[in-house]
Amino acid sequence: MRYRFYKIFVLILFFGFEVYAQQVKDNRDAAFTEFGYRQGSAYRTASGKPGPSYWQNMADYVIEVTLNDSTHTIKGKVSITYKNNSPENLDFVWLYLEQNRFTEDSRGSLTTPIQGNRYSGDLDGGYKIENVKAQLSGRNKLVSNDYLINDTRMQVSFAEPLPANGGQAVISMDFEYKIPEKGMDRMGRLKVKDGIIYALAQWYPRLAVFDDVTGWNTDPYLGAGEFYLGYGDFEYRVTVPSDHIVVGSGELLNPGQVLTKEQQNRMKKASDSDERVYIISPDEITDYANHRAKQSGTQTWHFKIKNSRDIAFASSKAFIWDAARINLPSGKKAMAQSVYPKESDGQDAWGRSTEYGKASIEHYSEMWYEYPYPVAVNVAADINGMEYPGLNFCSYMSKGASLWGVTDHEFGHNWFPMIVGSNERRHAWMDEGFNTFINYYSYLAFNDGEYTNNLIQTRRYLGWLTNKDREPIATHADRTQTNNLGMVAYMKPALGLMMLREYILGHGRFDKAFRSYIKTWAYKHPQPTDFFNHMENVAGENLDWFWKGWFYSNANIDLAINAVYPYGANYIVSLSNLGEMPMPVLLEITYEDGEKERRMLPVEIWFKGNQWNHLLKVDKKVVSVEIDPDKVITDINAGNDKWPSGVYRD
Repeated sequence: MRYRFYKIFVLILFFGFEVYAQQVKDNRDAAFTEFGYRQGSAYRTASGKPGPSYWQNMADYVIEVTLNDSTHTIKGKVSITYKNNSPENLDFVWLYLEQNRFTEDSRGSLTTPIQGNRYSGDLDGGYKIENVKAQLSGRNKLVSNDYLINDTRMQVSFAEPLPANGGQAVISMDFEYKIPEKGMDRMGRLKVKDGIIYALAQWYPRLAVFDDVTGWNTDPYLGAGEFYLGYGDFEYRVTVPSDHIVVGSGELLNPGQVLTKEQQNRMKKASDSDERVYIISPDEITDYANHRAKQSGTQTWHFKIKNSRDIAFASSKAFIWDAARINLPSGKKAMAQSVYPKESDGQDAWGRSTEYGKASIEHYSEMWYEYPYPVAVNVAADINGMEYPGLNFCSYMSKGASLWGVTDHEFGHNWFPMIVGSNERRHAWMDEGFNTFINYYSYLAFNDGEYTNNLIQTRRYLGWLTNKDREPIATHADRTQTNNLGMVAYMKPALGLMMLREYILGHGRFDKAFRSYIKTWAYKHPQPTDFFNHMENVAGENLDWFWKGWFYSNANIDLAINAVYPYGANYIVSLSNLGEMPMPVLLEITYEDGEKERRMLPVEIWFKGNQWNHLLKVDKKVVSVEIDPDKVITDINAGNDKWPSGVYRD
């Protein structure tokens, strides 16, 4: 009789589950239908690697400029050796002239709201371009002076096509512009007590990228969208007043000419020290007679960096300058440097900048991929935070945790997008989101967790994730609503990688795949599909449901425990997927004796619908069951994650 009653109870139970399942929206087709990113080609394989015919063009730069601190102008010349590795002849090249953004009629100015925003800038700038020449390499090649300028783009035509598969040409020109005071929070000038700090970026005509995906990438420079640049070697000379100190991307080639003997000795001492060493101390800033290599006129600082996508520099007579050694996993050394005015000095502020930079570079080198550049320079400027190869601009007012956070974030960008050269203008999440993700682990590592980062508290963001005005991660940066950009480009992609590492794949599989992605695409140009394919192939996991749901839609997660029932000596856990996005289900079971156990159910339980009954085989009495006990996934309803529900507890 008891058996018959039990059998009837089970039938009623399962009938009840079925009725409940019919009430849950069946979204398995939307969730699990592939969206076609796996198809490979000779250029980019389905395994997420560059294909046998992958190519990218190269540009080497030689630049000479003079900074005039009376007129706040830059004047100089650039010579670019361009190599066409593509399979087609090129009749012209496109370059970027980002300083043209700082005019009243630029597209960027005309699309800036009346009230302004972070990307507002001066309106009295813009390039003056002269002596444009383009000539193919080789004997008796014709010189072309044919060019046109449209907004922040410049097209330079050749007199004859630049041959495919290795043809080379030299493009040269003279340029001049006024340095903006407000440079869209990426560059500009700042007046401090002892002088002006010039933060120079987007400061020379730069080749646009010609690739196998878009051809010429000529999206205008508007505001939120950052940069997409090719790789090459840079050699540049910056002539400044003799009382200025210059720091820049890459190696300083002429320290004997621009540094005093004492400064050279201090630099050598810093290269062997894990503690900061002053190159110019706070008391020496204005003592030009004893702490400048030349007492009048101008000085030319000469730098070089190899296999880089960009360069930036800073110049001022107001700099405190300190440095320390960076220890890299291979045994190689680099140097962390900081320059900042007296206003930024102090052990609660920029006095720790070099310590922060050193720790950041050493951590990312150890965890992901070794830092490739000879220096890592942090510059105090009137810029909230902006990154360039081997050099950052960070706010001169930042202190403590704020300065650590911005320094670590901007140095993290050396991995994304400086080493892994993604298209920031179109796929901001591939640099900002990836970097925000790796920053979390750098916070944990620094000084035994001196500063906190709460990215792992993913449910802090549920307000935005359920906002009707939210936008998908894949939204173009310049098309994203301003109040959404922080989540779309930074936080949501970082949360996605966090869920992949901490919940879906685990540390072992994720780390192997992510490191492989960085190594495979170092100094190359991956697209989103390359990232998806590579992570899947190395981790051995079909994640199309995750990419589609998290990166290309506004889908949310809502896993639920409907009930837990005894079933013989075991239990049945009734689960539902109430959200638009499926996820594996991590269950934490608590027994009567206080012991806890965790079991993971795969995402495939949702293949046939949004309701699942799991047979929980146990040998002890179960007193509670909880989904995602560490709250790693962004489940939008915590109220249905646990049995028994707190609502019904004694």
